[in-house]
Amino acid sequence: MADRADVDGVRTRGRVDGAVRAVTVEAHGIDVIGDADRKGRPRQLFWPWFGANVSILGLSYGSFTLGFGISFWQGLAAGAVGIVFSFLLCGFIAVAGKRGSAPTMVLGRAAFGVRGNRVPSVLSWMLSVGWETVLTTLATLATATVFTRLGWGGGETTKVVALVVVAVLTVGAGIGGFDLIMRTQTVITVVTAVLTVAYVVLVADRIHWEAVSDLPSGSAQQVIGALVFLMTGFGLGWVNAAADYSRYLPRSSSGRAVVGWTTFGSSLAPLVLLVFGLLLAGSAPDLNKSIADDPIGALTTLLPTWFLVPFAVVAVLGLVGGAVLNIYSSGLALLSGGLRVPRPVAALIDGVIVVLGTCYLVFVSGDFLGQFEGFLTTLGVPIAAWCGIMLADIALRRRDYAEADLYRPSGRYGDVS
Repeated sequence: MADRADVDGVRTRGRVDGAVRAVTVEAHGIDVIGDADRKGRPRQLFWPWFGANVSILGLSYGSFTLGFGISFWQGLAAGAVGIVFSFLLCGFIAVAGKRGSAPTMVLGRAAFGVRGNRVPSVLSWMLSVGWETVLTTLATLATATVFTRLGWGGGETTKVVALVVVAVLTVGAGIGGFDLIMRTQTVITVVTAVLTVAYVVLVADRIHWEAVSDLPSGSAQQVIGALVFLMTGFGLGWVNAAADYSRYLPRSSSGRAVVGWTTFGSSLAPLVLLVFGLLLAGSAPDLNKSIADDPIGALTTLLPTWFLVPFAVVAVLGLVGGAVLNIYSSGLALLSGGLRVPRPVAALIDGVIVVLGTCYLVFVSGDFLGQFEGFLTTLGVPIAAWCGIMLADIALRRRDYAEADLYRPSGRYGDVS
């Protein structure tokens, strides 16, 4: 495929040779993926979406949910609806990626205009970088907690080393691009799934149904609050990136399959982990306070010492899996917002910001949960509004995107809509 420069000034080169793809950094930025480079089947979307969401953090969401003052059954209902519905929205937006073969925030130009979409792109970038920072912070704190329990340190030095390792893994995959991420997520999926099942088996005896069933019911307002929190924490946190991984699929791919595999892959692990998290949190009220301070590390208190190292592996890999998808998409959002640099450079810029943000949360701020809830509330509302407009545009679209006009202010989609 010949060299081409997208309208935002980033020159790219498409390569079809599988051997080349295995060793080189992805060259595509926010340009449209050419027919020669489209590949795969919708079922392959399962791996990146499952790998990004099979995190031990899902257990902590059980505690967060009960913190709204609701019962187990109310939390279960809010979780089932909130998780599946919010990820279903991701599935619908993923169809746009298959049809337009461009990143999510570029496809948003069809609804907002070429330059009018810069504001949503910047908001999307802030949301993705925020999630990267949250996940990197949790991985750092969890590693320090495990090392403390093992008597191997756990102080400032341990946190610095953990931060460096997590940052290198995340930024490295983000710079590598699509092919490296797809392969990495497959490995993360298998390893974390196996170790997460082992964790569940080991702590299953800590569940006491009598205590869980005695939890008082909350009001309708409390249930709605939990529902909105779960939707924002799960699917709505991904809608701004949902088309970034389906854009490589052939246009002949089934739209229903794209929706189905995206929704299934992303919802499966969070649903299972939330249910178990609700049972754990409902059985041990003291656990809730510890989770508020260290959402991952607090879960180590339930484990035998010999499983702490495997727990650290599953915790870090699960969080890295989510951070990797976020850093890739945040780089694309930054380019869509108007920054004129190659995609790997954008990912590196995001990585530096994430490290600085993590340093603040780990070494300066002492209130992780308060910062986390404030972050979700602040960005959840505008992203939900963007999602509604984007879905309406997709539903009303009767033809494929005019690819060239996605980059021309004078084209069909206009400058500001």
